[in-house]
Amino acid sequence: MRHFTFLYEAPTTPPGSVELENTVTWAHGSDSSDDVFIREELEIGITDRFQLGIYPLDWSHHTEHGVEYDGGAVEAIYNLSNPVIDPVGISLYEEIAGGRQHFESESKLIAQKNFGRWIVDYNATLEAEWEDRHLQEQQGEFQQALGASYEISPRLSVGVEFLHEFVLPDWRDNEKIRNVFVGPNISYRRSQWFITATALAQATDTSDEPNFQLRTIFGLGF
Repeated sequence: MRHFTFLYEAPTTPPGSVELENTVTWAHGSDSSDDVFIREELEIGITDRFQLGIYPLDWSHHTEHGVEYDGGAVEAIYNLSNPVIDPVGISLYEEIAGGRQHFESESKLIAQKNFGRWIVDYNATLEAEWEDRHLQEQQGEFQQALGASYEISPRLSVGVEFLHEFVLPDWRDNEKIRNVFVGPNISYRRSQWFITATALAQATDTSDEPNFQLRTIFGLGF
């Protein structure tokens, strides 16, 4: 079950369990463009601390280019400590994604602490991306994300998510590109399924970043 959509949480899937997650992100730009990104993930619990994720279908629809198949990805999460009984819950995350003229590596440090009905979550992410013919175009990005969620009832939670991005074209910071996004979220869950949604608005003024993003994750456990 996910309390956030732009952040990952420290606990991993129990061993032997399988969960199918469908993520849909709608991004609205300052030029009135509308892009939709769809990810299908099969999440598998391997051990008490290790979780494997497989993304066979990454799709997108762009205002100018229509529907595109973006490739696939594999992720691994290893849990080091528990956010309830330990001072802080820590997990390490690594994702490798690839497609036509595209390769990406994404590494995360996930830190979480539960205070009764409150969950406070932090992600530090480093992305490396190569694109274009022969993967000649490269870019880095460092992102900090902070989220808080409050459990109103065992089935319903509400919260907020905050993203701060440092974009590094050619791994240089000459352009000083900083992006900030913030907005509320809501999560509803039953015994075998959940749905979580987050609405983020851009608080900075970067023209080629979306002004508004809406992301929904629907998960079904087996």
